[in-house]
Amino acid sequence: MNYLFVYITASDRKEAETISDALISERLVACTNIIDTMSALFWWDGGVQSEDEVVLIAKTTAEAFPKLEQRVLDLHSYECPCIIGMPIASGYQGYLDWISEEVRPGSKRQS
Repeated sequence: MNYLFVYITASDRKEAETISDALISERLVACTNIIDTMSALFWWDGGVQSEDEVVLIAKTTAEAFPKLEQRVLDLHSYECPCIIGMPIASGYQGYLDWISEEVRPGSKRQS
């Protein structure tokens, strides 16, 4: 199985929580982490922009990434959101097995 560490930026904590809740409840990820307020500098509309953003990190499988990406696009306020999946080259096997067990695209998590 191929695992991904997915880096997503959001406009604020509320948006990050909304995205996180959807990804977890729809079983597109096993886990998310939300990191409050980081500064982003970027080129946009012909000039350098600076904004505070919130980072959302998700752990998932490569198989689930296309649905994860579409769900983030559906919920995100940005025209061009940062959604980057990075392969996990190695990790504690028990944790990777847990990701495999929890990620089930197409099923809803039971409360």
